[in-house]
Amino acid sequence: MTDIPDDHPRAQSLRTRHRIEDGVEKGITSKQGLIAEGRGEAFDYLLGERTLPSADAAERAAAAQLLLADHPVLSVNGNVAALVPAEMVELADVTGADLEVNLFNRTEERIEAIADHLREHGAEEVKGLAADERIPGLEHERAKVDADGIYAADVVLVPLEDGDRAAALAEMGKTEIVVDLNPMSRSPQAAAIPVVDNVMRAIPNVTEHARDLADAPAAELERIVEEFDPDEALAAAERALRTLDDD
Repeated sequence: MTDIPDDHPRAQSLRTRHRIEDGVEKGITSKQGLIAEGRGEAFDYLLGERTLPSADAAERAAAAQLLLADHPVLSVNGNVAALVPAEMVELADVTGADLEVNLFNRTEERIEAIADHLREHGAEEVKGLAADERIPGLEHERAKVDADGIYAADVVLVPLEDGDRAAALAEMGKTEIVVDLNPMSRSPQAAAIPVVDNVMRAIPNVTEHARDLADAPAAELERIVEEFDPDEALAAAERALRTLDDD
């Protein structure tokens, strides 16, 4: 990775681009992932490349929901593997969640490469290789999931998700936590907890909240989730995009 000084005004953005490029070179990120990253970067620029108060509240609710879950699963695609592999492993450890690789442009080589990449960053077990179940209503490769992973999960965190798969998971009765920088996208619109933030900020923030809440009683975690308003969170993010507001 090119050495980028911390005082560069776009340091984080440039580092993100290099991580995605490196992911393509390693075979874990598809070329389409480059386009998706560019789209997300545009929204992050409009948000001021910061975590909004509404996003932080969503991240706290996400942490509470993962801690309450009986079977939480963190879904990992190529961009997520390139951008936050160690952070996803840490979040899985803190919340007791499974990690599962799920790809739209799925090949066995990419699945294995991402699983190996996650193991290199500390993961002990990675699901997604069996692909012995399908999400109903989807025809493409992202329908393939593990029977004892996403298919059986009660809570699924799906960063950088496809809208149709997000809707299909919701139809299955899953409680979805979606990380997406576009509050008007179908994915956060379908989520129980939409987190409108850069995944590189969002995942560490959720982990930090989960650590803070690890010893909280279930009643407090339930209160945090119940008091979170997904519609207001999306509206606050859209206001920030349209007005450059700090809401």
